[in-house]
Parts: sequence; C-alpha cells; structure tokens
Amino acid sequence: MIASNIFLGMVGPWQIAVIVILVLLLFGGKKIPELMRGLGSGIKEFKDASKEENEEKAKDSK
Repeated sequence: MIASNIFLGMVGPWQIAVIVILVLLLFGGKKIPELMRGLGSGIKEFKDASKEENEEKAKDSK
C-alpha cells in the first residue's frame, strides 16, 4: 500500500508524454476523439445517477 502511494505521487511530464504517445500508437489519431466523447458521456451519466441517488436519500430523510 505504501509503494502505490509513492508511485502515484511521482507522475511527471515525461511519464505523461510517454502515456500520450502510447495511447496514440495503440488507438490512432482518428479514434481518440471518439473515445474521449464516450468517456465524457459515461462520466456525465455517472454524475447524473449519483445526483439522483443523493436527491432520493434527501427526500427519504425528511
């Protein structure tokens, strides 16, 4: 557990550049916008669902 905390804090610009290059090589430039759109819609759905859940809990507690 301690080792994972150490590695998470050590992400620098070179590591980010390597990750971006790997993503470009794996998926290609044309596929990335499509993937990001899907990721964005998934995040939006998750936020909406959690918001609805919080509203339901607020109604039940009253």
